[in-house]
Amino acid sequence: MGTSVQITPLCGVYNENPLSYLVSIDGFNFLIDCGWNDHFDTSLLQPLSKVASTVDAVLLSHSDTLHLGALPYAMKQFGLSAPVFSTEPVHRLGLLTMYDQYLARRQVSDFELFTLDDIDSAFQNVTRLTYSQNYHLSGKGEGIVIAPHVAGHLLGGTVWKITKDGEDVIYAVDYNRRKEKHLNGTVLESFVRPAVLITDAYNALNNQPPRQQREIFQDTISKTLKVGGNVLLPVDTAGRVLELLLILEDYWQEHSLNYPIFFLTYVSSSTIDYVKSFLEWMGDSITKSFETSRDNAFLLKLSFLLIAIHCKCTLSCRLANLKLHVTLLINKSELDNAPDGPKVVLASMASLEAGFSHDIFVEWASDVKNLVLFTERGQFGSLARMLQADPPPKAVKVTMSRRVPLVGEELVAYEEEQNRLKKEEALKASLIKEEESKASHGSDNNLSDPMIIDANNAHAPVDVVDPPGGGYKDMLIDGFVPLSTSVAPMFPFYENTFDWDDFGEVINPDDYVINDQDMDQAAMHVGDMDGKLDEGSASLILDTKPSKVVSNELTVQVKCSLIYMDYEGRADGRSIKTILAHVAPLKLVRIFLLVTWPYTSANYIQLTLNLSEHQNFTRNACVLSIILKLMAFVSSFKVLVHGSAEATEHLKQNCLKHVCPHVYTPQIEETIDVTSDLCAYKVQLSEKLMSNVLFKKLGDYEIAWVDAEVGKTENGMLSLLPISTSPPPHKSVLVGDLKMADFKPFLSSKGIQVEFALGGALRCGEFVTIRKVGNAGQKGGGSGTQQIVIEGPLCEDYYKIREYLYSQFYLL
Repeated sequence: MGTSVQITPLCGVYNENPLSYLVSIDGFNFLIDCGWNDHFDTSLLQPLSKVASTVDAVLLSHSDTLHLGALPYAMKQFGLSAPVFSTEPVHRLGLLTMYDQYLARRQVSDFELFTLDDIDSAFQNVTRLTYSQNYHLSGKGEGIVIAPHVAGHLLGGTVWKITKDGEDVIYAVDYNRRKEKHLNGTVLESFVRPAVLITDAYNALNNQPPRQQREIFQDTISKTLKVGGNVLLPVDTAGRVLELLLILEDYWQEHSLNYPIFFLTYVSSSTIDYVKSFLEWMGDSITKSFETSRDNAFLLKLSFLLIAIHCKCTLSCRLANLKLHVTLLINKSELDNAPDGPKVVLASMASLEAGFSHDIFVEWASDVKNLVLFTERGQFGSLARMLQADPPPKAVKVTMSRRVPLVGEELVAYEEEQNRLKKEEALKASLIKEEESKASHGSDNNLSDPMIIDANNAHAPVDVVDPPGGGYKDMLIDGFVPLSTSVAPMFPFYENTFDWDDFGEVINPDDYVINDQDMDQAAMHVGDMDGKLDEGSASLILDTKPSKVVSNELTVQVKCSLIYMDYEGRADGRSIKTILAHVAPLKLVRIFLLVTWPYTSANYIQLTLNLSEHQNFTRNACVLSIILKLMAFVSSFKVLVHGSAEATEHLKQNCLKHVCPHVYTPQIEETIDVTSDLCAYKVQLSEKLMSNVLFKKLGDYEIAWVDAEVGKTENGMLSLLPISTSPPPHKSVLVGDLKMADFKPFLSSKGIQVEFALGGALRCGEFVTIRKVGNAGQKGGGSGTQQIVIEGPLCEDYYKIREYLYSQFYLL
């Protein structure tokens, strides 16, 4: 049997609920994602509460609430204590996302599901990994390797690869195939035939809009502003909003627009402060721009923030002097004080359930000139989802809540109640202290008496009493003898001495207790581990004035324009199907061996070598993990999660028909066993065999064709030995995978003019065309019949391009 793999969905199957899945690999339990929605519905976490204590490691894939929102609550309430792994941006931006969620709800309700301390506790011990970094687990997870890979969609977004005994389990949800302004596309297509692929069907029924949508997006905003209207973009805290900021910034600069753009969250400045230091996690265009000209796409926003914090002038004065396009705000009062006129506001939350976007929508919805532009589908049951209906509602009922200070009788009653609670706590503490003191002195009374020779003697004299601490000695009491529980006799004598140990004076911990004033100063830096949080947010945390939440129901007449444009940054249905078909074929080097098995006759079988990125092949004997299977192709499994029932079923049928015969769509808390029938053996490559093998480099690998037979070494280990007879002939194999998107810049670097033609073909120069024909994959996971055709007249360019084409492969 191969590696044991069981998968149990905890949330997010056959619907659009948050993502959370339990993946068990040889008894080691991974919790992959720990999401929650903007409603913070605790009923969604019931399956997680049952297994939280059994989790051995947590893997986070994205920095939004849907992927990590329940982590603080689960650690606080469910006893989740496993180590957490993520990329650096997911850790930092996820932390800020949870701060924003908490602060937004704290302003409109007595939110008590988790606190800022709970958030800090959940994120303080996260292990941060870089892309493609192999992390070897220890202890119970010995032999398991995890590695994050580029997913796209959000900054630091991760496709997780879990490897055990040469078998890969891939977790890929919410990935994007396209390159964007600040992110590269996913590397999912580069994976070689995983044993198990866990993916989603969220976008299976949708087609990604054409690139011309960006122009429509910008023109729609521009037209609204020109007629005097305001534009509201409900956005997330630190995810897709980064792409929108760059799009707007570039458009404003290109067209020299002067309309102000406001980015309004409780942590907007901290978000940009972190993002500008994550350039190595961004797309090629941003990193190259920084390398050549030191141009940081997010640097200007931070500069404005720093100036704005220390400047004493009004907001309108700052805008007039700085002439910057995007302004960072952390308080709605700053937006209210902005100069009158058309403006663009990007405000959290995207669901309109809470946050600044909710309040701004209520204010702007009744004006026909205004525009609310949604760039992602609202969460199920949210106000944003309701407004995205076709046709949109003409009126909606909303709850407006705000926190107001207590005054008058309410304030007096609150203070009296607080004083009463403080007195009760003080009295309780004093009683506990007195009981502890009595217990300690009662037990130590006789033992510390210098007049008693044998402390174990039950008939020792009782007329000698030692006070607490043994500070007074040799005091005889004639007459009344106090009870053994007495604290001290009358007129005690204390010896005025200092406590010393072997290393000097004993340190008194009370001398180092931080007073309240120091605590307040430290609280100004509460937030992330480096003490970075917006001053406005910090002042909100420090606002300890007695207050209450006042709510009222409103009916809002929706007269403004409501438009949805897809800027979610997820692969669409066509891309998902293409990627799954590309990943399915076996992309490993195949080696035909003549194998002699004990107690059986010689047989020809096909071996698949899973060569990891870090294996170094030398002429010395080495040990490889070789996967043996007496079939032409290895079976693999697809597990579909997260998506509507219709989308999930659609993608399932497509995969069964074109990709893989083993497709699972489990229900909540349904455990499916996707253990493969592979058998892994450790086989030693003998020195005699390796001395006759010629490796040639192909990219990051060294490859060779080997004909050998299986034998045993003296210590009983399987070994590959040179075959005793002539090796069987084999057809020549071209090893390599040509990607037209990568071959195009290669030809351009050689001075050949090249462009894409109809059908994905490459037009090289004036006469030569290169195209792929055939299917990239077929049902069952076998290699599809695919050819690369080069067409053109026999000329100098033809032979030159053909040589460049051959250079992309190795003839085996």
